[in-house]
Amino acid sequence: MLAAAVAKSTGRDMKDVEHVVRRAIEIVAEALKSAENVKLAKFGTFSVVSRAERPGRNPRTLVEHKIPARKVVQFVPGKPLEDKLVLSVFNPKNPTISA
Repeated sequence: MLAAAVAKSTGRDMKDVEHVVRRAIEIVAEALKSAENVKLAKFGTFSVVSRAERPGRNPRTLVEHKIPARKVVQFVPGKPLEDKLVLSVFNPKNPTISA
């Protein structure tokens, strides 16, 4: 969907845009795997954070168990993206984000 939107808005060949988008995602994944933060200007920052072990419960059986510690990707939106999201939520007749 991202590649199609970029290809349509720029007039570029879909195959070339798909390659660039796929490679950009690979680069972000590689950086996160190396525990590096990835900041995309005016969009936001991706980082890896550690989640501690915690108690859990199976809602069906109510059996308690431990959820193991793990690392997860966290995304913090940048101010421009956050502003667009807030505007589109409060003004649905005039959304600032289009698919």
